[in-house]
Amino acid sequence: MEIVPSLDLAGGRSRLVFWPGAATGSGTPTDRPERIARHFVEAGALMLHLVDIDGAKRGAPANTAAVQAVARAVAVPLQLAGGVDGPEQIELAFAAGATRVVVPLWLWAESPARLRECLRIAGHWLAVGLDARAERLAEFGWPDRRTPTLDELVARLSSEGVQRVVLSHGGARPDVTALARLAAEHDVELQVAGGVTDIAVVGELADAGVDAVILGESLLNGSIDFNAALAVAHGVTAEV
Repeated sequence: MEIVPSLDLAGGRSRLVFWPGAATGSGTPTDRPERIARHFVEAGALMLHLVDIDGAKRGAPANTAAVQAVARAVAVPLQLAGGVDGPEQIELAFAAGATRVVVPLWLWAESPARLRECLRIAGHWLAVGLDARAERLAEFGWPDRRTPTLDELVARLSSEGVQRVVLSHGGARPDVTALARLAAEHDVELQVAGGVTDIAVVGELADAGVDAVILGESLLNGSIDFNAALAVAHGVTAEV
């Protein structure tokens, strides 16, 4: 399992200031996305997840200059979410330097044909992001008026050609049992975002067969140490 650092981009900067030496009073705090990205890649991150906060509000990528700066600074895949709401937005994301994109579930719920067009452009570099909580899934206007289960959703998305799913939980603790079942029954890459606030959950998700855990605030504020999380994700005890 991989640990994927996540940066929220707003106004061309990281929404959160990162100060890796805060505990010892060393180093310099920064909100420059490219500097934060370089720190985690040098520490061993194999991919980065970027969330365009302004883009999500606008419905199209907005922090393209920040994405470009990160792309110039590091040579790892960049996964962009927020404002990637259709084929045109995917092209903008790729032009800015993103190499992977996350489109929202509502895109498919409202227009399967539009998702297929997104897949035509992005192929296996496309992921669908969805909030795994039942009450959030029920908010969509499903054609048959029946809210599909998470298992049914993943199966349907897979049948459409989606190879990656990013599952968020609105800050709630991920349901490890449900995720283990999804990992065992579906041939899709499962990424978990949000709700992971301690390193023990990282180990549980690794054991469940999750492919990647996306960590944002918990890494930037120091509540989870990246190197320790990476060790646990790779089957090494946190003390090593």
